[in-house]
Amino acid sequence: MDLVDRWTALAGAQTRHIGAELDARYGERHRRYHTREHLIAVLDLVDELAAHATAPDAVRLAAWFHDAVYDPERADNEERSARLAARMLNDTDLGPGTVAEVGRLVRLTETHAPDPVDRNGQVLCDADLAILGSGPDRYAAYAAAVREEYAFVPDEFFNAARAEVLQGLLALPALFHTPAARERFEAAARRNVETELTLLKA
Repeated sequence: MDLVDRWTALAGAQTRHIGAELDARYGERHRRYHTREHLIAVLDLVDELAAHATAPDAVRLAAWFHDAVYDPERADNEERSARLAARMLNDTDLGPGTVAEVGRLVRLTETHAPDPVDRNGQVLCDADLAILGSGPDRYAAYAAAVREEYAFVPDEFFNAARAEVLQGLLALPALFHTPAARERFEAAARRNVETELTLLKA
């Protein structure tokens, strides 16, 4: 299904202009990992994990917006994406509670640390981080694409910052929160992250 058609299937034909703008955003030329392919992967996994969520359509909407604003030179992309979601969705017939939940979920992707009772947040965070538990070749391609997005940062500074991020991930008691994602991705994700960290330090 075309991405814009997939949006309208979720949000309604009257919101097609929103889907078209989001599709264009994920197609921006400076993106290497945070692309349409990443969006599709997150949407597909949200569908797989939807039974765990309490409001699966709100999670799907949040997935669409979670990287809608992506500028590697800024540190507030999640906040700006959440504000974009509020601005766009307030012009639809969605209730204010749903719009607020979408914004909350988008902001949560900054830390990927949902509460134990936050089933919606668990689904979105697991879908967003699933790439960590992919096969070695796909993980290597992901890591290379992230490096390309930060090509303006010298290796010395990038490697130190990336290592800090990876060490933070390894320090978490669990990278994945839904039972299905934890079983499928946790062990492989930790191996991949440890391998990348070793390479960065070499």
